[in-house]
Amino acid sequence: MSKMRAERVGEQLKQELMDIINNKVKDPRIGFLTITDVQVTNDLSQAKVYLTVLGKEKEVDDTFKALEKARGFIKAELGSRLRLRTIPELYFEYDHSIEYGNKIERMIQDLHKND
Repeated sequence: MSKMRAERVGEQLKQELMDIINNKVKDPRIGFLTITDVQVTNDLSQAKVYLTVLGKEKEVDDTFKALEKARGFIKAELGSRLRLRTIPELYFEYDHSIEYGNKIERMIQDLHKND
């Protein structure tokens, strides 16, 4: 499979996953989350879903537990929405890039305050 196709499938998965999680999954443990990226392997067998969750560490943990429990349901919903022979296996990962960016921004602001 081509890398471009994997990227297109990743973008489609990202859109569909946001809709499914926000509108279909009814688990109250799922907090306010944003899917930042979906990386699909070239053979379309696996997809890493990177997301951020607004809240404290317990809320983040609860959200990931709820997503792991709903993984089968989410995959079935994707199967009915996407025209793929097989739906990739989903792996949910926390995206630390926003926290890292905020840390860098605070450091830059501190440097400017000291000048």
